[in-house]
Amino acid sequence: MSDIHRIDRSEGYKPYAYDPATQPEYFDGVLSRRIVAFCIDVVIIFAPMVLAALFIFVFGLVTFGLGWFLFGLLSPAFVLWALVYTGLTLGGDKCATLGMRAVNIEMRLWYGAPMYHLLAVLSVVMFWVSVSVLTPFVLLVGLFNSRRRLLHDLILGTIVVNNEERATSLRRPR
Repeated sequence: MSDIHRIDRSEGYKPYAYDPATQPEYFDGVLSRRIVAFCIDVVIIFAPMVLAALFIFVFGLVTFGLGWFLFGLLSPAFVLWALVYTGLTLGGDKCATLGMRAVNIEMRLWYGAPMYHLLAVLSVVMFWVSVSVLTPFVLLVGLFNSRRRLLHDLILGTIVVNNEERATSLRRPR
């Protein structure tokens, strides 16, 4: 395990774990990879919901329309599934959703600590609230800071970086 993933649990000031000036390999291509990861995660979250909707439709045909009342459960099930998926994957030991793992990025706390389940869920909620209220232009924040953090990352104290494997492959000899 590299020094960057060791956490100082002592009280007091905790410096940023990732410095874009001295460790640019952790930030190279992160924004574009976040977009790809988001698209993969959307497919992963929507696929079971589409299958559930098809099942409810067929079930409604078999029950002469009575099963269609289950369509009312799809919205809460969608939200619950999205939160569970995010909490278990982003808050898990890899600190990344399946989409993030596919593109070799991970989310950490600003001082390098791994994510935990509640913060992972709060991160996805804050993302959707910020995008819904402040429009997608809120995503432009990532273009104007050296750590490529989005608005909800700044608020929650999280950071998305290339994982150690990708950072190592990008590291140039010094």
